Amino acid sequence: MTGPLEGIKVIDVSAVVSGPLAAMILGDQGADVLKVEPPKIGEVVRLPNFERGGLTSLFINCNRNKRGVTLDLSKPEGIDIMHRLIEETDVFIQNWRPGAAERMGLGAETLRRINPNLIYCSISGFGATGPYSDQRVYDPIIQGLTGHAGIQMSPDFPIPDLVRNIVADKSTSYTAAQAITAALFARDRGAGGQLIEVPMIDASLAFFWPDGMIKHTLEDSADLLGKSLYETYRLWHTQDGQIIYFVASQVEHEGLFRALDHPEWIDDPRFATTEARMDPENAEVLGGLLDEAIRSFTTKTLLQKMNENEVPNGRVLSLEEVFDDPQIQHNGSILEFDHPSAGKYRQAKPAARFSGTPQDPQRRMPPLLGEHTEEVLAELGLSKEEITTLRNKAVF
Repeated sequence: MTGPLEGIKVIDVSAVVSGPLAAMILGDQGADVLKVEPPKIGEVVRLPNFERGGLTSLFINCNRNKRGVTLDLSKPEGIDIMHRLIEETDVFIQNWRPGAAERMGLGAETLRRINPNLIYCSISGFGATGPYSDQRVYDPIIQGLTGHAGIQMSPDFPIPDLVRNIVADKSTSYTAAQAITAALFARDRGAGGQLIEVPMIDASLAFFWPDGMIKHTLEDSADLLGKSLYETYRLWHTQDGQIIYFVASQVEHEGLFRALDHPEWIDDPRFATTEARMDPENAEVLGGLLDEAIRSFTTKTLLQKMNENEVPNGRVLSLEEVFDDPQIQHNGSILEFDHPSAGKYRQAKPAARFSGTPQDPQRRMPPLLGEHTEEVLAELGLSKEEITTLRNKAVF
């Protein structure tokens, strides 16, 4: 098998990241994914931005293991082709604004009448109804509404900021991909096809909640002792750079104190127990002592001492340094490709390792615009003459 989803057929009419990345996950796991785009221009992330040979970096990173099809879905012939494709399709993914699919004749009810076993995944910013449902939206707006920006601040500069990658989009993608595979599993057990709705605001909030809302999970918790993770996450400055460490257990705290050459802190009543360290006054004092001690070491020396004392730690790598990290190299985490027109490029490989049905992220490189349209139309049973007629009518 080429993956656990071999034999599953997916149509991806979505754009940008939330839908395309979800579809790519399914493609990596063996599904046959058709990436359907408007003729001539394609979807928005094809617009030149780190582009070469007809592919942009963002398009590459969300669209491998797909075949590329163009269809003008504003024309009756384009909708007719789509309806014919749906007859043999397992999964349909769109991230249009609420109501757009229905106006085009591609809503869930319409497509599931054609194919009752269809898994129809509708991704939206806010959901099909509600006060925000008609608004246009992108990742940073969702970040602001779901807590991500509210806690994204350094203790040194306590000003809210954005997470500097599209965490709301990507959490939506992984939510959608997992929901689709669960629906396929349910279908195999007799549940039939179904509609899956994935609002970005809900996916982002659910992703944020487990740790981001520690302070707000228990009601009437203002007097409870504790610290949230976002209050403890920080970078620490050494003589020549920065490090990250994180300690949770008593043993790790004691290891940290030893690594910093201050074993006396282990017995200091202000720092000796978790309860003592959570006291706001004690925490402030300890924070200052830790900062002073860490700044007295070089990065290399301190990381070695932390490792010797089993303190979880790591360097702060630049993006260029990530490629040379020994563990990343050992894991083979970065794949290399050589596309006929875009040339050489690199991507992270999928993290999940299947022992019996391995993924193949290098099975198919991202498609050029409409690269496989005629191939797919022929598979649908259209003759060369019919395909030529559709081309002359600018249906693809």
